[in-house]
Amino acid sequence: MRIVYHLGAHCTDEERLLRCLLKNRGRLAEEGIVVPGPAKYRSLLRDTAMSLKGEAASEETQTMIMEQIMSENRAERVILSWDNFMGFAPSAVRGGIYTSGPDRMHAFCQIFPGVETEFHLAIRNPATFVPAMFHKQKGRAYEDFIEGMDVASLRWSTLISALRERNPQVPITVWCDEDTPLLWPEILRAVSGHSDKITLTETDDLLASIMSADGMGRMAGYIESHPPQDATQRRRVVSAFLDKFALTDQVEVEIDMPGWSEDLIAGMTEGYDQDVSRIIAMDGVHFLTA
Repeated sequence: MRIVYHLGAHCTDEERLLRCLLKNRGRLAEEGIVVPGPAKYRSLLRDTAMSLKGEAASEETQTMIMEQIMSENRAERVILSWDNFMGFAPSAVRGGIYTSGPDRMHAFCQIFPGVETEFHLAIRNPATFVPAMFHKQKGRAYEDFIEGMDVASLRWSTLISALRERNPQVPITVWCDEDTPLLWPEILRAVSGHSDKITLTETDDLLASIMSADGMGRMAGYIESHPPQDATQRRRVVSAFLDKFALTDQVEVEIDMPGWSEDLIAGMTEGYDQDVSRIIAMDGVHFLTA
């Protein structure tokens, strides 16, 4: 059995990935892929990890936890998704990006220490990630939220390198949230691990949230009459229709943060682009690119 942790991050797919896989859980079950409902494992795993205090769970504890998570007798792959695995939103950029994430994920992995594990993570330009996280706060002043952090220094590569160092046996799949609309089928397949024999349904929620209904209808008609031969062709089709039918208020991000200048935002974006190249070159990391 293999356990797959989809780590979010916050303010990326907003649980669309989990909802899509849950809608297809019957099809996925045909290949031994189990997608438990989140209520079955989120609090349970958090509480168990805390009680273990970094120690490996006993076989008895592992069996008990797994029986509560899934009702199936066997599974080849169990998908667990929660954007709070690495930390809760208020502390997501405290001292860096998810600084407690590597230790937290090590603690979660100790629940099933003998089971093969994967991490999957969407990253996002800190120039938009930080504002999105800030706006999730309720009544919290910017100064309290940022706590003196130099936002220009935020790097996802620091987190991913630490995840690899703390959990060296765990491969990590990473993609840019900005590319998610183009990569959606590949992301779903990477996380679920399903074969070519399975075709997932109801996979259009993400595109429908950023493209007009007219555009969605036209694209569906075009794909039906001109089926893409591969993922690259599909991405080109989706990109073309997004160029013409994207909902402007959903795809254009306005950044309005106290004390942030255009030069700061441009510098953060350039740093993010360089950081992506750094992550792509890391050992043990599979980066999905559009």
